[in-house]
Amino acid sequence: MYLDELQSKKYILVETYKRSGEAVQTPVWFVTRNGQVHVVTRSQTGKIKRLRNNSKVRIAECTIKGKVTGEWTSGAATILDDIQTKEIVAIRDKKYGLMSRIAKFLTGSKGDLVVFSISLD
Repeated sequence: MYLDELQSKKYILVETYKRSGEAVQTPVWFVTRNGQVHVVTRSQTGKIKRLRNNSKVRIAECTIKGKVTGEWTSGAATILDDIQTKEIVAIRDKKYGLMSRIAKFLTGSKGDLVVFSISLD
Protein backbone atom coordinates (compact mmCIF):
# COMPACT_ATOMS: atom_id res chain seq x y z
CA MET A 1 0.00 0.00 0.00
CA TYR A 2 1.23 3.48 -0.87
CA LEU A 3 0.79 4.87 2.67
CA ASP A 4 2.86 2.06 4.21
CA GLU A 5 5.81 2.97 1.97
CA LEU A 6 5.27 6.69 2.43
CA GLN A 7 5.23 6.53 6.23
CA SER A 8 9.00 6.01 6.47
CA LYS A 9 9.80 9.01 4.24
CA LYS A 10 10.60 12.50 5.54
CA TYR A 11 9.20 14.81 2.84
CA ILE A 12 6.40 14.99 0.33
CA LEU A 13 5.72 17.58 -2.32
CA VAL A 14 2.17 18.93 -1.96
CA GLU A 15 0.66 20.51 -5.04
CA THR A 16 -2.20 22.94 -4.39
CA TYR A 17 -3.97 25.20 -6.85
CA LYS A 18 -4.52 28.94 -7.14
CA ARG A 19 -7.92 30.30 -8.19
CA SER A 20 -6.48 30.63 -11.71
CA GLY A 21 -5.78 26.89 -11.73
CA GLU A 22 -2.01 27.40 -11.57
CA ALA A 23 -0.30 24.67 -9.52
CA VAL A 24 1.94 25.55 -6.57
CA GLN A 25 4.29 22.87 -5.23
CA THR A 26 5.63 22.92 -1.67
CA PRO A 27 7.87 20.34 0.07
CA VAL A 28 6.50 19.56 3.55
CA TRP A 29 6.86 17.25 6.53
CA PHE A 30 3.96 14.86 7.07
CA VAL A 31 2.63 11.95 9.08
CA THR A 32 0.28 9.15 8.11
CA ARG A 33 -2.59 8.09 10.34
CA ASN A 34 -5.92 6.31 9.82
CA GLY A 35 -5.34 5.88 6.08
CA GLN A 36 -4.63 9.56 5.45
CA VAL A 37 -1.67 11.88 5.06
CA HIS A 38 -1.54 14.80 7.53
CA VAL A 39 0.43 18.02 7.14
CA VAL A 40 1.03 20.56 9.91
CA THR A 41 1.42 24.17 8.80
CA ARG A 42 0.48 27.68 9.90
CA SER A 43 -2.95 29.20 9.35
CA GLN A 44 -1.62 32.14 7.31
CA THR A 45 0.34 30.11 4.74
CA GLY A 46 -0.48 30.11 1.05
CA LYS A 47 -1.23 26.38 1.19
CA ILE A 48 -4.12 26.92 3.58
CA LYS A 49 -5.47 29.90 1.63
CA ARG A 50 -5.40 27.83 -1.58
CA LEU A 51 -7.00 24.79 0.09
CA ARG A 52 -9.89 26.90 1.34
CA ASN A 53 -10.71 27.65 -2.32
CA ASN A 54 -9.86 24.26 -3.86
CA SER A 55 -9.41 21.05 -1.85
CA LYS A 56 -7.85 19.16 -4.77
CA VAL A 57 -4.19 18.18 -4.21
CA ARG A 58 -1.47 15.96 -5.59
CA ILE A 59 1.42 14.56 -3.55
CA ALA A 60 4.69 12.80 -4.33
CA GLU A 61 7.71 11.73 -2.30
CA CYS A 62 10.49 14.30 -2.59
CA THR A 63 13.76 15.61 -1.21
CA ILE A 64 14.02 18.52 1.22
CA LYS A 65 14.40 20.83 -1.80
CA GLY A 66 11.30 19.48 -3.54
CA LYS A 67 12.88 17.19 -6.15
CA VAL A 68 10.29 14.50 -6.84
CA THR A 69 11.54 10.99 -6.03
CA GLY A 70 8.26 9.06 -6.27
CA GLU A 71 5.01 8.78 -8.16
CA TRP A 72 2.34 11.50 -8.05
CA THR A 73 -0.93 10.59 -6.30
CA SER A 74 -4.12 12.67 -6.32
CA GLY A 75 -6.38 13.37 -3.39
CA ALA A 76 -8.54 15.86 -1.55
CA ALA A 77 -7.57 17.88 1.53
CA THR A 78 -9.66 18.76 4.57
CA ILE A 79 -8.64 21.27 7.24
CA LEU A 80 -8.98 19.63 10.66
CA ASP A 81 -10.43 21.03 13.87
CA ASP A 82 -8.36 22.10 16.90
CA ILE A 83 -8.65 18.80 18.81
CA GLN A 84 -7.47 16.75 15.83
CA THR A 85 -4.72 19.29 15.18
CA LYS A 86 -3.26 18.78 18.66
CA GLU A 87 -3.14 14.99 18.12
CA ILE A 88 -1.43 15.27 14.74
CA VAL A 89 1.06 17.89 15.97
CA ALA A 90 2.10 15.49 18.76
CA ILE A 91 2.62 12.67 16.24
CA ARG A 92 4.57 15.01 13.95
CA ASP A 93 6.75 16.21 16.84
CA LYS A 94 7.60 12.61 17.72
CA LYS A 95 8.53 11.79 14.10
CA TYR A 96 10.69 14.89 13.50
CA GLY A 97 12.01 15.44 17.05
CA LEU A 98 14.24 18.44 17.66
CA MET A 99 13.74 19.76 14.13
CA SER A 100 10.00 20.20 14.75
CA ARG A 101 10.65 22.27 17.88
CA ILE A 102 13.08 24.46 15.94
CA ALA A 103 10.52 24.88 13.14
CA LYS A 104 7.82 25.93 15.64
CA PHE A 105 10.15 28.60 17.01
CA LEU A 106 11.15 29.91 13.57
CA THR A 107 7.62 30.07 12.17
CA GLY A 108 5.79 31.14 15.34
CA SER A 109 4.60 34.50 14.00
CA LYS A 110 2.79 33.17 10.92
CA GLY A 111 -0.49 32.24 12.59
CA ASP A 112 -1.75 29.30 14.60
CA LEU A 113 -0.82 25.71 13.86
CA VAL A 114 -3.32 24.01 11.59
CA VAL A 115 -3.44 20.54 10.06
CA PHE A 116 -4.83 19.46 6.75
CA SER A 117 -5.60 15.86 6.06
CA ILE A 118 -5.29 14.35 2.59
CA SER A 119 -7.52 11.50 1.49
CA LEU A 120 -5.91 9.81 -1.50
CA ASP A 121 -7.90 8.74 -4.55
